[in-house]
Amino acid sequence: MSSRRDFIKITSVGGAGLFAAGNVAAKYFNPGKNMKGTIQRTPTYCEVCFWKCSGWAHTNENGELWKVVGNKKDPLCNGRLCPRGSGGIGMYNDPDRLKSPMIRIEERGKQVFKEVTWHKALEYVAQKMEALKEKHGAESLALFNHGSGGKHFSNLVKAFGSTNIVAPSYAQCRGPREAAWIATFGTAVNAPEPTDIKNTNCLVLIGSHIGENMHNTQVQEMSEAIDRGATIITVDPRLSTAATHSKHWLPIKPATDIALLLAWMHVIIYEKRYNHEYIEKNTFGFKELKEYVAEYTPEWAAGITNLKASQIRETAREMAFHAPSTIVHPGRHVTWYGDDVQRVRCIAILNGLLGSFGTKGGFYMQTKASVPTFSHPPYPQPKWSWKDFLDGKFPSAEINVSNAMIDASHPDNQSDKKIKGWIVVGTNLINTIPNTPRTIEAIRNQDLVVVVDTMPMEITGWADVILPECTYLERYDDLRVSPERYATLALRVPAVKPKHLTKPASWIVRRLGLKLGLQDYFNYSDFSEVLDWQLKQMGSSLAEMKKKGVTVVDRPESSLYLPKDEPVQLKTKSGKIELYSQLLEEQGFDPLPKYTAHPEAPDGFYRLNYGRAPMHTFTRTANNPNLSDIMNENRLWVNPQVAENHGLKMNQMIWLENQDGVLSEFPIKVRVTERIGPDCVYMVHGFGHNNKRLKRAHGKGISDTKLITRVAIDPIMGGTGMRGNFVKFLVEEPKKEVES
Repeated sequence: MSSRRDFIKITSVGGAGLFAAGNVAAKYFNPGKNMKGTIQRTPTYCEVCFWKCSGWAHTNENGELWKVVGNKKDPLCNGRLCPRGSGGIGMYNDPDRLKSPMIRIEERGKQVFKEVTWHKALEYVAQKMEALKEKHGAESLALFNHGSGGKHFSNLVKAFGSTNIVAPSYAQCRGPREAAWIATFGTAVNAPEPTDIKNTNCLVLIGSHIGENMHNTQVQEMSEAIDRGATIITVDPRLSTAATHSKHWLPIKPATDIALLLAWMHVIIYEKRYNHEYIEKNTFGFKELKEYVAEYTPEWAAGITNLKASQIRETAREMAFHAPSTIVHPGRHVTWYGDDVQRVRCIAILNGLLGSFGTKGGFYMQTKASVPTFSHPPYPQPKWSWKDFLDGKFPSAEINVSNAMIDASHPDNQSDKKIKGWIVVGTNLINTIPNTPRTIEAIRNQDLVVVVDTMPMEITGWADVILPECTYLERYDDLRVSPERYATLALRVPAVKPKHLTKPASWIVRRLGLKLGLQDYFNYSDFSEVLDWQLKQMGSSLAEMKKKGVTVVDRPESSLYLPKDEPVQLKTKSGKIELYSQLLEEQGFDPLPKYTAHPEAPDGFYRLNYGRAPMHTFTRTANNPNLSDIMNENRLWVNPQVAENHGLKMNQMIWLENQDGVLSEFPIKVRVTERIGPDCVYMVHGFGHNNKRLKRAHGKGISDTKLITRVAIDPIMGGTGMRGNFVKFLVEEPKKEVES
């Protein structure tokens, strides 16, 4: 297995990622000419991804941004930022960023707007919201949000009288794992994940691409684990970055993961490679599980997964040998095939069998700082909410389901619970939610669409009003208090004044709240007052936190894990780890996961797989001048035999057509590589932008989202399984239909 240094190199784009980010930053701002003065540093935490690493933003004597570096006191980053964090300054410097409030002057979908003042834009929104409430009720307003700005708008929407607030990251990404963990352990996984990788002896990754998703803490801890000689087992149809550094790589046939997981359980149980005393004391349903997996042998799974039975046995024995210091990682983006809760249930059950939950080297018990809520009146009680619209559907959904809100917004919604207005904050729904045509149909059915963003994304073309938010480097936001190994507080302070006419979300919602007569919910003149009040209630102050950036509350190691000599006390129905889920049984679902075969690719088609790159986050960074210089387009990974069969060459430009006849809008370069099997192709998500205002990103690569028209909905919590789509190659540009 290669070393930690090699792992860091490959996750940073062949050794160039972190260095390149710094060089590209210098290309757009050279501090050298102004280095005679004093460099100032301001605490911040990153907004380029959800990990939110704490750092310091540096400015020169003229107040110009120079660089962003990690805060060494922050246990999430240990003073190191990934390429995205280092390149975050490109968001501030991007010349294509939104600059002024705008109101649409032509039909939705066309990027034709006029610039207006903030007063006029907010007056327009307030009047439309009042009309919406009068005609359809306050509940008809929905908020789609992502990131820190969405928290401010959540306060506004609740004060207005609606709880129809949704983050697409739940139904399109992590929701199935939360439902699976709750059904097994009585608690959600949460983010960051409580994986004790720094102490593990065996890390199992099944569709989890550490090193490409750049979840900072996990990348650092995995690199250290490699140096310690920890066993890494990676299950992936593609030779991912993690797979190249693994003792075992299992190139599984796509959509057969549950078969492998059941076979692993069979080996561990029938070879008696589990802790009998632990299972007896801490689990519920072991007898039922044992009987259930009796037929799921490695030989059975081998015929389904295209793996060798010996591989399945060897890896099961390896993870059991290191137990309980073994982690079968729950993943992050887990919406694959529509039975995703049950697939992650298999992962949860394996961790239960191995005794890794609440154990050193397995999963630690998270803690979180408690921050007092700034005083405001109680929110009004809505007449209906998203749960009422679901009417018992998706019973394990703990929070709102974005595709359900699309259904509530669509003209075919025949219920009396209708969404007629959208506020979209920091999420490009056109490239986020699958089945784009249905999303557009829902947008056309709205009385009001407000988009709040830093960049002119595809969704802004469908807005009635665009409100330009300033970047995270130009604003205050809520304290970062994510559930973590230690209770931490991280502060974000504006390092520079907002560029152009952009404003912080906190300023926008307060001004809009005043126009709506909701001033009692925004009883401050600047959000810094809220932060100072909160910190003083906690024995600190804004002035003190500005000097530190991060506060970490130490905790004894023993409290990180469950007591060894006491039975577990969990929030499941039995109070134990439920290998057999009583919750799912009560909801009418299989209490033990079942393998179901999924559709195969039609002749001449290949399964479309997608993933992340270490320098990009979804679609939001494709135009970043720092990061696009490192990677400015995605490529299509194609197996050499497949390429030969179709006459494809390295770097050849081709188009794709999916199983429903949907064509890619732009071409993509072919990457012929042995690192992917012959039954699927792969691309990095987040490219193929069609908004011409994104001058660097427009037309670069393909949008995988627009080719995802077949969606398998998970009946347990509503997640959108998106990996059941297939594509074929077109070597000549397809003729586009002429718009009438």
